[in-house]
Amino acid sequence: MITYAGLRAERHGEPDNRPPLVLLHGLSYDRRQWGPVLRALELSDPGRSVLVLDLPGHGDSPLRERHGLDDVAAMVHQAVTEAGLAAPVVVGHSLGAAIATAYAATYRVRGVVNIDQPLRVGGFADMLQRNEHLLRSPNYGTVWNGLLSRMGIDTLPPETRDIASPDALPAQELLLSYWNELLATPPSTLQERNAARLARIAAQGTPYRYVTGAAPDAEYQAWLRQALPDVSIVVLDGGGHFPHLAHPAEVARVLTDQQ
Repeated sequence: MITYAGLRAERHGEPDNRPPLVLLHGLSYDRRQWGPVLRALELSDPGRSVLVLDLPGHGDSPLRERHGLDDVAAMVHQAVTEAGLAAPVVVGHSLGAAIATAYAATYRVRGVVNIDQPLRVGGFADMLQRNEHLLRSPNYGTVWNGLLSRMGIDTLPPETRDIASPDALPAQELLLSYWNELLATPPSTLQERNAARLARIAAQGTPYRYVTGAAPDAEYQAWLRQALPDVSIVVLDGGGHFPHLAHPAEVARVLTDQQ
């Protein structure tokens, strides 16, 4: 294990003419969640340079003072720079995909792969704000467990189900820190920020792939294609919120296509 800019990391492969991959996990998980994809990637694209990070407050990386999307994207960029990687393909699952999107809107990348993170966040932010009293109480786990129950963990293959099943309830401080931006900002403002990020990504011509376990509804697809006209939507049925754990070989092929 190594550390870049205070974030614990793993390195795989060697830099070459292929753009490096940077993998960012979701809220409450850590870099181990990418194990199945890394094994599949070694078969489909041997030796590809990959940097796998523990986000702040996860795995072996310490919690920081601020965890807004732009704050964490800046930390990831510092780690990428210290690792000597230029213009990576940034890959994220869930929260990690939101961070990857913020990263691509600010820093030079060769592509973005968003694994099952919708980018219209107004509804989710509204839900969190309505439940803020619970999130700040000893019963905060009620909200978290309600979210987990809708992620389709039970539909995953047995060999990857344990990876998606939390060992324990995440620390309340962790959830409140990462969700502070959603709790403190009007949903309409959050949506405007995301739209501005996508506009910058589209203006740069950055390839953007959205990998999901279920086809988005027509309204969301229309919104996403308006924001990112060249977006590629990849539907891998099954696995709920974790298509990379249900279909690691297929996700590895998506990453391999990012040249």
